Amino acid sequence: MPFNIVLIEPEIPNNTGNIGRLSLGTGSTLHLVKPFGFELSDKRVKRAGLDYWQHLNVIIYENADDFFSQHKGKQMAFLSSHGKKNHWDIPFKDDMFFIFGKESVGLSKSILEKNKEQLYKIPLYSKHIRSLNIANAVSIVVYEGLKHL
Repeated sequence: MPFNIVLIEPEIPNNTGNIGRLSLGTGSTLHLVKPFGFELSDKRVKRAGLDYWQHLNVIIYENADDFFSQHKGKQMAFLSSHGKKNHWDIPFKDDMFFIFGKESVGLSKSILEKNKEQLYKIPLYSKHIRSLNIANAVSIVVYEGLKHL
């Protein structure tokens, strides 16, 4: 599998469904870190993922500590509007983890602090928005990575 897409505490079922569909389409694994802002059985998740959801390689974690302890030492890139480096500067490698925070507030301050060297942003060219929709952001990063591989 080329990449691992990690959603920490996702809140919006439609976004998670769309990212699941993207994961399947790119051969990536989707990692979902609880708590969720919805139930995975929510029909909005299923509708966004259409009939592909059952084919998706998805791994669920009870919390962020659980996820990070299981993947210690793996190559990761953390995506946040607080990043100083642009997403195209990520040193893309097969099996890399792309970490995204929840829709309302992004990654926690503690995660940002611990991972400053692996923190990246997608540049925005308007002062009128603070971030992109997470499903769009994941798509941008994953396809940039595939281009590099």
